[in-house]
Amino acid sequence: MPHFVYMLRCAGNRIYTGYAVDVAARFEEHRTGHGAKFTKAFPPEKILRQFELPSKEYALRLEARIKKLATPQKELLAQGDEELTRSLIDGLGEPLSPKKRKRRKPREQRK
Repeated sequence: MPHFVYMLRCAGNRIYTGYAVDVAARFEEHRTGHGAKFTKAFPPEKILRQFELPSKEYALRLEARIKKLATPQKELLAQGDEELTRSLIDGLGEPLSPKKRKRRKPREQRK
């Protein structure tokens, strides 16, 4: 089953990025106010771009990478910039580095 990352143009010229298995159905949810909190505040106008990926894990990794981009880079990506697309997709299958554990304060210092 394919997994998708999609980019929407929303009110106020904002870009929303999300994950879905069925982009058209998810867009309709956003459009009717049943999607994400962001799209309730800034209703979507159209689908800018979608990326098909082989697994949910890859799709969620790509979504996270896109969300970290600055607005001008998101605009380029939405317009189909192939170099930027390749740089984001390359390495999606590499293992993630382990998260660093936060050190907790001693019990007497937590209050």
